Amino acid sequence: MRRTFAAILSSFLLTALAYDPVTPEKVLEFPRDFGAHPGHRIEWWYVTGHLDSKEGPLGFQVTFFRVRNPDAESNPSRFAPSQILFAHAALADPAAGRLAHAQRSARALAGLVEASTADTDVRIDDWLLRRTEGAYRTHVAAEDFMLELSMAPTQAALLQGEHGFSRKGPGAAHASYYYSEPQLRVSGRVSERGRARDVSGVAWLDHEWSSELLAGEASGWDWLGANLDDGGALMAFRMRGKDGAVVWASATSRDASGVATTHPAGAITFTPRRTWKSPRTGIVYPVAMDVRVGERTWRLEPLLDDQELDARTSTGTLYWEGAVRISGASAGRGYLELTGYGERVPF
Repeated sequence: MRRTFAAILSSFLLTALAYDPVTPEKVLEFPRDFGAHPGHRIEWWYVTGHLDSKEGPLGFQVTFFRVRNPDAESNPSRFAPSQILFAHAALADPAAGRLAHAQRSARALAGLVEASTADTDVRIDDWLLRRTEGAYRTHVAAEDFMLELSMAPTQAALLQGEHGFSRKGPGAAHASYYYSEPQLRVSGRVSERGRARDVSGVAWLDHEWSSELLAGEASGWDWLGANLDDGGALMAFRMRGKDGAVVWASATSRDASGVATTHPAGAITFTPRRTWKSPRTGIVYPVAMDVRVGERTWRLEPLLDDQELDARTSTGTLYWEGAVRISGASAGRGYLELTGYGERVPF
């Protein structure tokens, strides 16, 4: 069944249809835009964070994807797969030496698999990410681990790009609506290999929705979301071409006083310092990086090298999603995402 969903995703992402557009005129409105946007092609809520426990540091990821399937919209059955949901979850434990991860996929079905349009409330059976009473709650019960976390905002949402309109390529059509919630205060419990631990820490939430596929000349991206120890935040990404050249880049930083700055493509560089080769796929990832934004440079070191996530049976992607420690211009903790180093990202 999971392979079937991956095949469905691959086929209908290529369907030419009038999806809801992404334009720079839109003003993001909350809480409505915390919720789902089913008229757009693809959307994701993406939470990453660092956790502290008595037994040492951990990293975690919880991501829910929603994809519109226009081919099924004329089917009156409540079981028609007009909206497909996917979820990825992972736990990075240096003591284990390897990422524990799991994934799910299912067609939308009221009460069981759904993404609310009113606020953040997305679920696949008992996996969920929900905003309630001003905080986010996530529950993931996988075969090898469980996450039960509460994440409370400590800052206002950070609008990416031009007031939430985030370009992903030279053409304005390749864009998303995009906001982040840095410096989420985390508390809760993690279970791994039958061992439960109380945890606390800091997380980052991204929410994006768009209607265009990746620009034709792009094959993947490098992305950083960083919670800085002084209370600041940094998001930076570059879209890479098939030849490794930069197709597009963007960054937003917010200092400890709350002043946000959007940085142009020419001010951003990602410089690999060290690579790691996956023993399972043979893909080589630049897991240690220097990231320059303007006159400031941050150094990234992974919590552990093996943080590769194989999601080819759900979203069709194979990528490295890693908890990183940050030093240099300022200290912090964040997540580095590396896609397209094996096969081109399909969306």
